[in-house]
Amino acid sequence: MLMELSFNTYETITFISPPLQSLNFNSNSLFFSPRRLTLYGGRVSVSASFHRGESKPSSDSPQTNHDDQLSLAQVSISVFLRQEIGLSEADSVYVSENCPKYTRMIVEGVRDLEEWDSWKGNEGLGFSEKVVYMVKQKGDGGGKVAFLESLGLSLSSAMYLAHYVSSETLPKLLDKVKYLKEIFFSGSDENGLVGAYARRMMLYLSIPIDEDVQQTLSFFEKIEARRGGLDMLGSVDASFRFLIESFPRLLLLSEENDMKPLIEFLESIGVPKDSLGKVLLLYPPVMLSKAEEMKIRVAAALEKVSVVNKDSGKVLMKYPWILSPSIQENYSRIVSLLESESVLKTDIDHAIRRWPLLLGCSTSNMKLMIKEFDKLGVRNKRMGKVIPKRPQLLLYKPQEFLKVVAFLEDFGFQKEIIGQILCRCPEIFGCSIDKTLQKKLGFLTRFGVSTTHFPRIVKKYPEFLLYDAEKTVLPRLKYLMEIGISEREIAFMIRKFSPLLGYSVDNVLRPKLEFLVKSMEKPVREVIDYPRYFSYSLEKRIKPRFWVLKGRNIECTLQEMLGKNDEEFAADFLGLGELHQTHNETS
Repeated sequence: MLMELSFNTYETITFISPPLQSLNFNSNSLFFSPRRLTLYGGRVSVSASFHRGESKPSSDSPQTNHDDQLSLAQVSISVFLRQEIGLSEADSVYVSENCPKYTRMIVEGVRDLEEWDSWKGNEGLGFSEKVVYMVKQKGDGGGKVAFLESLGLSLSSAMYLAHYVSSETLPKLLDKVKYLKEIFFSGSDENGLVGAYARRMMLYLSIPIDEDVQQTLSFFEKIEARRGGLDMLGSVDASFRFLIESFPRLLLLSEENDMKPLIEFLESIGVPKDSLGKVLLLYPPVMLSKAEEMKIRVAAALEKVSVVNKDSGKVLMKYPWILSPSIQENYSRIVSLLESESVLKTDIDHAIRRWPLLLGCSTSNMKLMIKEFDKLGVRNKRMGKVIPKRPQLLLYKPQEFLKVVAFLEDFGFQKEIIGQILCRCPEIFGCSIDKTLQKKLGFLTRFGVSTTHFPRIVKKYPEFLLYDAEKTVLPRLKYLMEIGISEREIAFMIRKFSPLLGYSVDNVLRPKLEFLVKSMEKPVREVIDYPRYFSYSLEKRIKPRFWVLKGRNIECTLQEMLGKNDEEFAADFLGLGELHQTHNETS
């Protein structure tokens, strides 16, 4: 007999021996009641609680007796799953420890039969044998209900799905579940990005939908109703149970004939392995298609918007619903609407490739935004400048768009000027006024730019409003300060030539300043008076003109050297204007 003993009161003791009721150590008696019993090749492994003194039978406490039965039933289910169904020890233990309602149902079934004295012919069965007998009597094909509950399903859902997958053996079902978890949750989603995509897809959906999209929305709604909401969509523990509840057909797919060929196809068109889960979670019906059928659907959907094969995966990752029949039908309506506004088909397709969520928006909603564009004079071909650059503007609510229009009107801009800004920089109209636009202008005041100059700056260079002021603009202005330009002088330069804010230090500012100082031998002060100097090409304009002037020993300001077009420059500095005039007179 092998035993491990601890002599503190109510400690745990494990015996591998024939059944025992008490042990005597000198004058002390130890009594114990079984807490766990496992059969291993005719031996008994018992986990027990014991104490010194008088015996206190566990039957004195009905609750303790019931808990003991649940523990023993749990072990019996584990042994049954391993020995008779063929699960591994780890899998059988996991299932048995995570199906409490199923275990309770089995124990209650055993007790009911005992109360009704219904074990006739089986009087010699012990409790464990009765548990196994009851498991078999439930007719779920050998532990499927227990397994499905261990995945997080309610007992009623587990019983329904067990009947649905009755043709599958439990070992095969377990392997399928492992593979489904592997592909649906292939990438890390610590920041809840998959859920954020789902919310955005739902937000911009305003057309009648087909059954596949409806099922997907129902799946999203189940997760949204739980703690953490859709942020938990990418969490296997939180959403897998709802996935198989919403799409039980997944459990009937063949891993080799259905799932793996489809995954190989998705990877072949450019969906990375770590992004497969995102595509599948956002549109699970994709997984229910045969690979050959999916090839046809993808080709039909993406050829319409001129997507080449190598870019197919990128579009699918942006908007898996593009494969939905209802979304495809809406494509034709969108094209018809925008072509009626003189937007070229190539521009429409470019807009959809860039922002495929357009396909879920009703044309009636788009018309509301088109009407607002028209009020600013943006129509016909000018519309073609806006839509490809910022297609999501068509999805906005007019009141959101009009807030930015009002913001620009406060600068004194007429609608025509606002329309020009819309064509040049439509991204501005999707920005938050408080979080983005006002902050960028506030940044300029730190360098002494007066608010009275804001209209001129915004009109000349609206792109500034899109920059990250601290990470992008500030390093540029700091560089100018490092070479000796004061904040006050920088403010003057910005007022005079606001595109200065957009020039890279390494690609524009530094090389042109170095040429100015080292080769042209001019002071930095010259760029303060003429900041437009930075707008000219160093190789195509600045250097050629400088070397020409130097060869003729001509001194002039930067503005005189660069501000003239080629004909004016030639006439003023090369005498070609007089020569050309004389030639015309003689001929």
